[in-house]
Amino acid sequence: MYRLKPMTFHIITIFPEIFESYFKYGVLGHAIKKKITKIKIYNLRDFTDDKRRTVDDTVYGGGAGMLLKVEPILWCVENIKKKIKNKKRKARIILFSAKGKQYEQFHVKRLKKYSDIILICGRYEGVDERVAKYVADEEISIGEYVLTGGEIPAMVLVDSISRLLPGVLGNTGSSEFESFEKKGYLEHPHYTKPAEFQTWKVPKVLLSGNHKEIENWREKNSKISKSAQCEKK
Repeated sequence: MYRLKPMTFHIITIFPEIFESYFKYGVLGHAIKKKITKIKIYNLRDFTDDKRRTVDDTVYGGGAGMLLKVEPILWCVENIKKKIKNKKRKARIILFSAKGKQYEQFHVKRLKKYSDIILICGRYEGVDERVAKYVADEEISIGEYVLTGGEIPAMVLVDSISRLLPGVLGNTGSSEFESFEKKGYLEHPHYTKPAEFQTWKVPKVLLSGNHKEIENWREKNSKISKSAQCEKK
């Protein structure tokens, strides 16, 4: 069954054009067409109070680069909140940050329960700290490395959550996700035809038709996730 109302991702960015092609095709395009997922892009420059549409400024205390200002981000978030008409809808505000908690599969499961997620994409040297303290509900990082902006993390989050919503993938991938949920396993090796190419062969067990042995092989050759390892400790 599909959701009665689409899950809506509100993305705040200074480069709205970045998202056009990514959300148009594949699984996400399918989810949007079926109105399971809805994407709304907000240009941060539309929420400034000056003619130059200034969204950044220099850093107090000195230092290279510019920071995104707190005012336009707050005004944009407040505007989005007003548009979420049904007060019973659950919303979550996320700021992408290198110092945020690392994004794992259990975060996907937690966040897919919300009806609206507001994503704040930083740029330049980052975002005024008051956004993290007073505007966002949480900070998320997709890895221990530095990116030029929060747009790629936003795509990652939208993709990872949307694919788990009812009606997006159908039965495809559901068994793998159930295995992950129960045992913490990530993906095992996959093969397709031909069974032999040059000297590279598909493991015999996968050609045997013995479902029990195949399941055991897949489990043995799956990598366990870091989050599952931590839970076992």
